[in-house]
Amino acid sequence: MSSATTSPSTPTTRRAALADPGYQAFVILRTGFTVAPILFGLDKFANLLADWPAYLAPWIDDVVPGSAQAAMYAVGVIEIVAGLAVALAPRFGGWLVAGWLAGIIVNLLTIPDHYDVALRDFGLLLGAVALARLAQRYHTGRRRP
Repeated sequence: MSSATTSPSTPTTRRAALADPGYQAFVILRTGFTVAPILFGLDKFANLLADWPAYLAPWIDDVVPGSAQAAMYAVGVIEIVAGLAVALAPRFGGWLVAGWLAGIIVNLLTIPDHYDVALRDFGLLLGAVALARLAQRYHTGRRRP
């Protein structure tokens, strides 16, 4: 027995799944929320895209042990794990990324002049929630007849 919630077993079923706009949205969001966290997580070690320690609120820097850059290393690892979670288990990974983004938003709202980035991250949070909800329908695991 095959449906849109399982891996399609025939070419006709696969074509029908790929034509479904909901499934297309799921694949787009899953790909984006896999690749982006992994790339941004890796960049926390290189600081090529941004000076990441500047995005850490001073009060958080005071709470966590070590330097702001050391905190960014931990953030990088968490983001890589979150991206892998989306790739492997999007129903869980979507909520993980949404929760992580909520924490980032709280951090950014406590730094002057970072409200625009917090608003952007709120949009990403909504996308992560949409991914988790779509995964409920399109990635429910293999069902056996």
